[in-house]
Amino acid sequence: MASKFFVPGSDRAPKVGDLFATIAPRYDVINDLQSFGMHRLWKQQMVAAAALQPGKHALDVCCGTGDVTFRLARTGADAVGFDFSHPMLAVAAERAAQDPLPDGSGSVRFQQGDALQLPFPDRSFDVVTISYGLRNLADFQRGLRELTRVLKPGGRLLVLDFGKPDFLPWRWVYYQYLERICPLFGRIFCGDGDTHGYILDSLKAYPAQHGVDAALRELGYLETRIQSFLGGTMTLNIGQRR
Repeated sequence: MASKFFVPGSDRAPKVGDLFATIAPRYDVINDLQSFGMHRLWKQQMVAAAALQPGKHALDVCCGTGDVTFRLARTGADAVGFDFSHPMLAVAAERAAQDPLPDGSGSVRFQQGDALQLPFPDRSFDVVTISYGLRNLADFQRGLRELTRVLKPGGRLLVLDFGKPDFLPWRWVYYQYLERICPLFGRIFCGDGDTHGYILDSLKAYPAQHGVDAALRELGYLETRIQSFLGGTMTLNIGQRR
């Protein structure tokens, strides 16, 4: 049975907004539990692959509670965290107030808005990242075009998200985990198993790592590559804008 938070097509945004409003207070705790803390390593590897230099400009789209945004700023870059969920951004702002960035970091700020209509000029950022967000957009290809629009020529786009393992028996095991175990986290911490049953529903409708790679190449990206974690259960797509 599909999660009540998953609606395909153009009507997705309100349901996704309801989802993140529900899980925002426990989002970071559940991420640690369901990934056994490994999401921190994956995010750090994405930031390392971004190869940012101090003074550069980075945009973290669908930033949630700011995990990646803060990491980008710690490289010395000026980072903007962008998300459409006010409850998630409220948690990010609270984290920023409670744990100031260390000396030598760049700046960090958060802004609310629609990832399909970014309020930034063309070619504004040296690096654009999106973690666990492209899968949630009503139109992932339109989302990639918009991310590309605000990326400078030669800049890097990095997409971290759930993947679809190529080895089918492992994919089956992975899907069983998403279907049977992840909803328990939602039931325990959010009072609703559908909050995390959503993950599998959204993943099945998402082209995942190979579809994203093909879309990046169609957009003219150079040196596209896929980095896999845990046998492809998590993946990082990387491309350099022509």
